[in-house]
Amino acid sequence: VQLQASGGGLVQPGGSLRLSCAASGGFFYKLGWYRQAPGKQREFVASITNDGSTIYTRSVKGRFAISRDNTKNTVNLQMNSLKPEDTAVYYCNQDPPVKYYWGQGTQVTVSS
Repeated sequence: VQLQASGGGLVQPGGSLRLSCAASGGFFYKLGWYRQAPGKQREFVASITNDGSTIYTRSVKGRFAISRDNTKNTVNLQMNSLKPEDTAVYYCNQDPPVKYYWGQGTQVTVSS
């Protein structure tokens, strides 16, 4: 199994980024995005089932949108109205996460 996140970068407050996760090697009923800010524990951001049901953590609701393409085995995270507190390494994994599926993640930095 491989879950590879990409698309991070440096963006100004109020800007947007789109993250992508390529999933391979298995069937994933529910895929999620997680993030870990410096000095903090990794936290759940959003998840989506293979039939499109979504869940978001309260701090990103209305700003982030998770989507999924089952034909390409990808899950995306559109992040709008970004804030400095969104700065973190973002990871994709199953929901609930599987220890052995954590990849290297992709860095998102929100700063002026």
